[in-house]
Amino acid sequence: MSADPVTPGSDTGITRDEVAHLARLSRLAVTDAELDVFAGQLEVILSAVSRVGEVAADDIPPTSHAVPLQNVFRPDELRPGLTQEQALACAPAAEDGRFRVPQILGEEA
Repeated sequence: MSADPVTPGSDTGITRDEVAHLARLSRLAVTDAELDVFAGQLEVILSAVSRVGEVAADDIPPTSHAVPLQNVFRPDELRPGLTQEQALACAPAAEDGRFRVPQILGEEA
């Protein structure tokens, strides 16, 4: 493929041989019918990319998001919660002020 950007209406289209070469490099199995379809699709893609390049101007700052982002964190404030006794009141098993759970790693307690 040529290194020059493709401009809309130009006659520097993508050839079947170039599409076949790209398919080989990508290790894609492409039929003869697909070569023509992909050549047309790649032409459209390169034309669109070329148009975007024409619009980009030095006086326009780069944009990472379409809308401004805000910090969604709330302030870290102390709020009332359960006491240790209340939290363990309905536990099936408790030991030393903590939930007691079955041993799963085979480690000595």
